[in-house]
Amino acid sequence: MVRTKQDDAFEKNVARTILASMQTPAVGEAGNTGEWRTMRPILHNDLCIVVKSGKPTCHLCWMYCPEITVSREIPPVFNYTYCKGCGICATECPTKAIEMVPEKEAPSCEGNEGGEF
Repeated sequence: MVRTKQDDAFEKNVARTILASMQTPAVGEAGNTGEWRTMRPILHNDLCIVVKSGKPTCHLCWMYCPEITVSREIPPVFNYTYCKGCGICATECPTKAIEMVPEKEAPSCEGNEGGEF
């Protein structure tokens, strides 16, 4: 995917308006909140607007995450060390690309467990 000057200008404009008005809490400020989790968010790439477009067009999961455990990458990545499984990301996703599954039934996420993004 080739990024254009329009893509860069769009991202800067979004960052300057909506995203710039948010406060920035520190990751891990409340400790290792991932230990509280009973439900784990799983991203379905085939439904995710960001993945399908290849552009930072949505990222509502990132914007609404109270623990900043969702990255702004393409595709978004969850930091399970601090994700407490609240499900806000899944609720806010307009395409329902994020599914909350019971922690015991979640697929193994080795390599991402506790990872930084």
